[in-house]
Amino acid sequence: MRVLLIEDDENLSAVIEEQLQKEGYITNRCADGETALSYALNLEYGHDIVLLDRMLPIIDGLTILKAMRRKQIYTPVLMMTGLGELDDKIDGLDCGADDYLVKPFHMKELLARVRALTRRPTDIVDKEVLTAYDLTLDAGQRRLTCNGYSIILTQKEADVMTVFLESPDKMQTRDGLLWKVWGGRGEVEDGNIDNYIHFLRKRLRELGCKTTIKTVYGAGYRLEESP
Repeated sequence: MRVLLIEDDENLSAVIEEQLQKEGYITNRCADGETALSYALNLEYGHDIVLLDRMLPIIDGLTILKAMRRKQIYTPVLMMTGLGELDDKIDGLDCGADDYLVKPFHMKELLARVRALTRRPTDIVDKEVLTAYDLTLDAGQRRLTCNGYSIILTQKEADVMTVFLESPDKMQTRDGLLWKVWGGRGEVEDGNIDNYIHFLRKRLRELGCKTTIKTVYGAGYRLEESP
């Protein structure tokens, strides 16, 4: 599995690369945003995940992330940064990051998050097209369609939406979503569920859907169509 590591702190970058290689990952390492952008936008490198520092020389991490998503490159991105305020996290996630890890972090946690982002649990069944209410999801293309309009989801957004569309009338508990999408509680924070529910609600509003994700307080979430 190939990892694009974008980090301008040479010592930290070397430590991360060493740990990744011990785990069997193949790494490409960049220390500035300009070089990183050329790697990130070139699909021929075949990266399975990008570890992206936010503060970089020449071109910052958010600009790289936005460029990837504009080009419809949905390789999972784990953003690593010392900016740990809530608004900073929201900025990174809204720009298309799949996860957000605040420095300083433990290497075991980084590796666990890499595993979580690159693993597709067997609970999620690959189906070509899923339809419920006014929504259609092409799982292979990660394309969500409503009212004749379409939007491309990130892989984790598509995984969460797949769970809802496979059983549109069923309430999904938080623990159930954790197991089905991330394979369990050990390698992901509870807050990630809230983040992805927030992202998907935003996508549904962008498409003008009647369908939304309702919170069942104290229990979980359910896909519902508004009158």
